[in-house]
Amino acid sequence: MAVWSGYLTLILEGALVTLELTIMGSALALVMAFLAGLGRLSRFFAVRALATAYIEFFRGTSIFVQLFWVYFVLPFAGLTLTPLQAGVLALGLNVGAYAAEVVRGAVKAVGREQSEACIALNLSRYQRMRHVILPQALPLMLPTFCNNAIELLKGTAVVSLISLTDMTFQAQVVRAQTGNTLVPFATILILYFLMASAISATMRWLERRMARSLDGIRT
Repeated sequence: MAVWSGYLTLILEGALVTLELTIMGSALALVMAFLAGLGRLSRFFAVRALATAYIEFFRGTSIFVQLFWVYFVLPFAGLTLTPLQAGVLALGLNVGAYAAEVVRGAVKAVGREQSEACIALNLSRYQRMRHVILPQALPLMLPTFCNNAIELLKGTAVVSLISLTDMTFQAQVVRAQTGNTLVPFATILILYFLMASAISATMRWLERRMARSLDGIRT
């Protein structure tokens, strides 16, 4: 029993790494989503082209290949990253590409009459986007952002390929040392489910809160 207690501690330590990856990767993905999503709506062709190239590249290539490039190939260009940094960068850029289309679609879904009202009030493009369009678009983004965050959580398992000690890596260590597959992988199955449930609950709370605030935003 004491032996399994030690192995459980090992997996829980890996769960903290997984949580760290998820939080930092989601933060990067959110930044990239808004940069690329709004970039797709830019008046400038160069900005639109750059945003489109980023989205299509990261949606069209494998996260496994992206992770290996970030960790093993970038050092040849003089940029060496730790396994944690490489994992955050690869996951954030990959999920951010998918979330960027969510941002673009939500912004375009806001009624044209909202923009027309802003123009009538002589608001600048920045003011229209910052104070009127985005506050109404955000509740439309949240359900899909929730899915993206959960996909990123599950995608953290790939970092075990570069020897980052997340909970999947630790489960493999426990399996190798004990010869038992059921216990370690049942444990991380439950941990993934609990983390995903926490993400879903947080997003539902944000969605309700933002929906209530819309009454004071709509013109």
